[in-house]
Amino acid sequence: MPTFETLSVSLHEHIATVCLSRPDKANAMNATMWQEIRQAFQWVDETPQARVAVLQAEGKYFTAGIDLAMMLGLEAEVADECEGRQREKLRSLILDLQGTLTSLERCRKPVLAAIHGGCIGGGLDLVTCADMRYCSEDAFFTIKEIDIGMVADVGTLQRLPRLIGQGIARELAYTGRVVDAQEALRIGLVNRVYATREELHAGVQEIAVTIAAKSPLSIRGTKEMLNYARDHSVADGLNYVATWNAAMLQSQDLRQALQASMARQAPVFRD
Repeated sequence: MPTFETLSVSLHEHIATVCLSRPDKANAMNATMWQEIRQAFQWVDETPQARVAVLQAEGKYFTAGIDLAMMLGLEAEVADECEGRQREKLRSLILDLQGTLTSLERCRKPVLAAIHGGCIGGGLDLVTCADMRYCSEDAFFTIKEIDIGMVADVGTLQRLPRLIGQGIARELAYTGRVVDAQEALRIGLVNRVYATREELHAGVQEIAVTIAAKSPLSIRGTKEMLNYARDHSVADGLNYVATWNAAMLQSQDLRQALQASMARQAPVFRD
């Protein structure tokens, strides 16, 4: 089991839980956390026993977004006497931060975000990379970057419109206004709202258990197909899934599921 400075990670009955763990700093995403998020989801991806992941957080907030101390230190980090090289370093750093969040999408296992309290700025970038989002009644969301004079640059502007539509995404991006839990549900940002944090974690755990009981091979393929279909035409998606199943359909999982169905038993799949 990996150990981290800013995260806690556990694995129980095929469910990996990745928990943001800087509660005294409102789980602000410092440089260490950015790198550890990527490492954690690479670990989930590479660990056969982990069939589904839950992303949650300790403390009052899910996350306050990017750590302002990290923002203030960027100028020194990319400093160079050549302005061109300085700009090149900054672009590389932004791409690296983007890669951290994209690790949730690249992870072949479904990622369920359980959000409570504030999900601010970079936190929204983070959860839009998850497969599904759930929240407690006290949750709120905001694209905070516009209020500190910058363009959100690590995923929200690219992913959020695909989740909630262009009109409302643009309104939120231009105004930075706060979206509460019930509005998040209405616009499709979250799948479900729970009354309390305890109910949220129990509810998400129940969904994760259901997913973990399915064929791991089929779940991984389904995530691959959904992500591909999102970014390609229907014709391209149909062609890809035909090729995928030509390679993957005749599996032990398929035979196990069919045999269990005929015997009216729950199938048991290998990792």
